[in-house]
Amino acid sequence: MCDLTIDPIHSSLESLLPKSEVISVSELNALAREILESYIPFMWINGEISNWVLAASGHAYFLLKDERSQVRCVMFRHQLAKLTLVLKNGLQVELRGQISLYEARGEFQINVETVRESGLGKLFEAFNRLKNKLFQEGLFGEDKKQSLPLYPQAIGVITSATASVLRDVVAIVKARMPNLPIILYPTAVQGADAPYQIAQAVRIANQRYEVDVLIICRGGGSIEDLAAFNDEIVVRAVVASHISIISGIGHETDVTLCDFAADCRAATPTAAAALASPDRIELLHRLNYIVSNLRRVFAWQINNKSQQLDHFAARLISPRQKFIHQRDKLLSVHTRLIHFMRNQLNTHQIKLTQCRFLLQQHIPNLMSIENRIEQTRSKLQYMMRQKLHHLAGQIKELHIRLQGLNPELILSKGYVIVSHLKGAAVHSPDELIHGESVNLRFQLGTVKAVIDKSSNRR
Repeated sequence: MCDLTIDPIHSSLESLLPKSEVISVSELNALAREILESYIPFMWINGEISNWVLAASGHAYFLLKDERSQVRCVMFRHQLAKLTLVLKNGLQVELRGQISLYEARGEFQINVETVRESGLGKLFEAFNRLKNKLFQEGLFGEDKKQSLPLYPQAIGVITSATASVLRDVVAIVKARMPNLPIILYPTAVQGADAPYQIAQAVRIANQRYEVDVLIICRGGGSIEDLAAFNDEIVVRAVVASHISIISGIGHETDVTLCDFAADCRAATPTAAAALASPDRIELLHRLNYIVSNLRRVFAWQINNKSQQLDHFAARLISPRQKFIHQRDKLLSVHTRLIHFMRNQLNTHQIKLTQCRFLLQQHIPNLMSIENRIEQTRSKLQYMMRQKLHHLAGQIKELHIRLQGLNPELILSKGYVIVSHLKGAAVHSPDELIHGESVNLRFQLGTVKAVIDKSSNRR
């Protein structure tokens, strides 16, 4: 007994193969392209760019080669627009793309999706892994950030003692605040030992506590050149610092993990120096403005208080004069009050006498009022009886007229009401047709009848 195994790729390839024995060149190239794109995944390929051509369409065509082989590559315009890397002949790169075939010429090629400088892939992947790890730990959170001092007493700089960027930082600080001390904590900024030196410089600055703000800086460079500032030991030292730290590493487009860890990131080292140091000219302008405002406010306060003092001095009198004045005022009020009360008493007495006289004049005669009420009641009863008798006569007359209009009374005299089956009354023989069924309503009931038109109209 033997085991039968089937290769899934081989089985799928067989399904793609043509059924006929002979195929055209176009069919062959289409088959080859489909097989390449279906069974070879996107991959990273290393090599050197040559024969670089940028077509009028915006697509780029070039060769990717090594010491023994080369392969055609095409990068379409929408993918090329996403690149920040400038591609040119002789550049060693790593590109990611799909293996394909240009059917019109039967040429094997790579449809390029993205390109990076050779060797940067691993560094960039390591950068992202460490960045995500430290982000998950919360080292880059806003709660870890400290505010920068507005008026530092001294600035610390962590960089190489021989770096040109140190001269630029010192020049900016001295131009903005000439008397502000600058303390250098020299370290290597590149190389295997650089991360440990940078982290140690941060710790030493915190132990000495002789500066209010630290600038970590260096000039621009490749990702390999800036690797020391992407080291975990540097990031943790920056986060643990009790002194505010400004990161001014590389150019504006360079980004390091030290930038995320620092309390503030500057686009360049000189920008970091400007952030750390107050501007002496601006401070002098602000001071002059404040002094002018203070002088104006103090002058206004002095003038205002002087006027108040003059006003109070004019109102100030001796206690004896004030007592005499208040006594005279009280006597005057007392006299006026007595005079007013006497006038009010006389007025009210006169009004009381008048009211008493009027009251006596308007005492009602109860017997006369009762007689008038009785007369009015008798008259009202008589008028009500006359009105009711008149209304009863009108009601009786209306009842007689209503009985004369009652259809039941007419039917009792032998009359009949003829109506259509739908209920409408018939007013004329012309409304009837031969053979039509109608309702005949008598006093004691209703019957149906059929119309015979042979009778003559009266």
